[in-house]
Amino acid sequence: MDARAYVVAGAPATGKSTFGAALAHAATAAPLDQDVLTGPLTAVVAGLVGAAPGDLDDPRVRGATRTATYDALLDTATGCLAAGVSVVLVAPFTAERSDPGAWAVLKDRLNAPGGVVLAWTTCPPAEVSRRLAARGAPRDVRKLSDVDGFLRSGALDPPRVPHVVVDTTAPPARQIAAVLTR
Repeated sequence: MDARAYVVAGAPATGKSTFGAALAHAATAAPLDQDVLTGPLTAVVAGLVGAAPGDLDDPRVRGATRTATYDALLDTATGCLAAGVSVVLVAPFTAERSDPGAWAVLKDRLNAPGGVVLAWTTCPPAEVSRRLAARGAPRDVRKLSDVDGFLRSGALDPPRVPHVVVDTTAPPARQIAAVLTR
């Protein structure tokens, strides 16, 4: 089977990383999580611009790092794909999932011989709120200060490009099957 790219996107606390790791294992694919690949360098940038530790929502951090973090993720993925290794990319992919033109550019850039599948992780808003509070991560402080505003912000809106919905409250085997059968 040709190497395939699985793009795992979703709002914060919908289970992207957990699902992405399980999918990578099931698909025998390289797991490429943006937070893991670029988190330490993003933290350095946050310190340099005076942002609170771990506050990835700070506009100064996001503005200074968005392009570079996605370049690192996509360049790593294209290297794996060129070597015949399937990949699971985990990141919000906010622009790419909301703009068909940006999605087309992403697919072209990956050039995955086996194709590209977008998996959209989702769960009920109350569960997102519970997960945000439970993980207590610094990157969630802004969201937790106005949970209702965050939930109304459009972060939970589904992609405007073809995708597979993955309900992360469903059993893991069902989540994985929803994507691998595409």
